[in-house]
Amino acid sequence: MADSKTAFFENIKQTLCPPGNGVFTVNTAKERKEALHYSLFGQTQDIDSLWHQSFEKLPTACNAVVLGVASDCGGGILRGANWGPLFLRSTLLEQHPNLSSFDLGDVRVIPHLLHDKYLNESTLSNCRKALYQNPESSLPVSPLSITEETLHEFYREFPEKGIFGIGGDHSISYALTKPYLMAKKAQGKRVAIIHFDAHTDLLHERLGIDLCFGSWCTHILDDLHEPHHLIQVGIRSSGKPKSHWEDTFGVKQHWAHEVREQGVDAIIEKIKAQLAPEAIDELYVSFDIDAIDQEFASATGTPEPDGLYPDEAEKIITELGKLYPITGADMMELAPFTDSTGRGQEAVAKTFKVAGDLSALMINEMNK
Repeated sequence: MADSKTAFFENIKQTLCPPGNGVFTVNTAKERKEALHYSLFGQTQDIDSLWHQSFEKLPTACNAVVLGVASDCGGGILRGANWGPLFLRSTLLEQHPNLSSFDLGDVRVIPHLLHDKYLNESTLSNCRKALYQNPESSLPVSPLSITEETLHEFYREFPEKGIFGIGGDHSISYALTKPYLMAKKAQGKRVAIIHFDAHTDLLHERLGIDLCFGSWCTHILDDLHEPHHLIQVGIRSSGKPKSHWEDTFGVKQHWAHEVREQGVDAIIEKIKAQLAPEAIDELYVSFDIDAIDQEFASATGTPEPDGLYPDEAEKIITELGKLYPITGADMMELAPFTDSTGRGQEAVAKTFKVAGDLSALMINEMNK
């Protein structure tokens, strides 16, 4: 294995952990974690060693590489999305057992942290001591910083592969898309982001924090060739009209009521018409589950009524995937311990069924 790849794997042995272990606990969800490990590795003991050994298969594995980021520190309404990676993986294994992907593991998360730029040197040193037993380490310690640095290295070593990120709150998509966009520019490729969400996520900051679930889109616009290469679908909860967001930021939006009034086929044709003259090579799909109507997806921090139906979202992804390779994607804001309907576990299961079907679709597209 080349020296740079060896260094990459040595780093992620420290900054990542086995799939499902991103939420640091002793006994909480132990049985669910062990069931996931048994499904992935065939046993529940010595998981770290088996996970490390799996890295040898990455160079020849399929294109879709799963990364969990079990952080909800960048959220701000109802918390609980940190459990999304564990629960969505379980759903995929149960309901899509033949799905092909390589699981890189989870980012190691200190739940109080968001990005290293918000930390002073003393805190950085203490956290490096906690995570790496070395206060002098140069490795990042916050989930966004770890994700971003890991993916810069990942795309250098595996430019033909793509990451399917599982969150966590939507701030994580900043750290997923920024290295992706920079890598694609370095490859001379033009990409567009198809962003499914009930909210625009186009704030400059929220309560003084510039990287969060409500602002991540704003801070990756400069990494696109053109701001209108961010196409948002399903928007419906906004304090400002569509014209404000499109005129101020240059993005393109298709609100949920437009999908309902015009039909999903008309919206697909509009997206195709927009992209056709733009010389787009590849697509990234970022999916906040609250883009889906709360009747189908209520286990999330900010469920909203009057949203997209699951089959509408599936059709948009499928039809665009016929024209453009989908080379990166994510599923965000799944919170299995929340529910706005009062139906409890039934509603949670329904949400994860929808998220699992959409995730499987995106992973299959990435593997084409």
